Amino acid sequence: MATTVGKRVGKRYDAAAAKIAPDKHYAFEEAVALVKSMPAAKFDQSVDLSFRLGVDPKHADQMVRGAVVLPHGIGKSVRVAVFAKGEKEREAREAGADVIGAEDLVERVQGGWMEFDTAIATPDLMGQVGRLGKVLGPRGLMPNPKLGTVTFDVNRAVREAKAGKVEFRVDKAGNVHTPIGKHSFGAEQLAANGMALIEAIVRAKPAAAKGTYLRSLTVSTTMGPGVPVDAQAVANLFKKAV
Repeated sequence: MATTVGKRVGKRYDAAAAKIAPDKHYAFEEAVALVKSMPAAKFDQSVDLSFRLGVDPKHADQMVRGAVVLPHGIGKSVRVAVFAKGEKEREAREAGADVIGAEDLVERVQGGWMEFDTAIATPDLMGQVGRLGKVLGPRGLMPNPKLGTVTFDVNRAVREAKAGKVEFRVDKAGNVHTPIGKHSFGAEQLAANGMALIEAIVRAKPAAAKGTYLRSLTVSTTMGPGVPVDAQAVANLFKKAV
């Protein structure tokens, strides 16, 4: 049975790869349209944008990290946990947070409960939430003021998370991988989401980064081949990236 499934996946992948011209780097909108034209899988695959950046993350002044609200969301329901109490707890509930608590929620997470995709905390509770660093940090879930997830503006933070706010962070090799939607999205929606992410990453360019910043750019689905994008053409749209 596994062999049959493997062959099916292989044929679909090969059919998709055959659409990509050898040694060609596509305009961004063209690459998105090409990904859209590839054979669909049995599930609605994520469409991802991958960057190779001209930074050395070993140096703190060359770290690239941030968040952006994609105009068309990412096509999935986001479960939001909020560490807040009093009036801010009410705000979180009205904004649509899935679970809200203070010390009780901290204890729940310490006990192994992790059924959420984003965590938000008010500054006054970070003393307690800080104890969860070893649990939330490795999963990229630790609230962070730079990402807008440590804030007293709970209403806005929850609504942005629910609307399709994505976080990005460069890895040790200088790469960033972030979803920009689903294969079922329209090409215009994916292109708009992708450009919003590209702009956010360009704006996050460290002052210490030298040389070419956007070294390569690739669009792909979860189980499909990557379509190379003309990174220089994209960089030319944003003066800071040249």
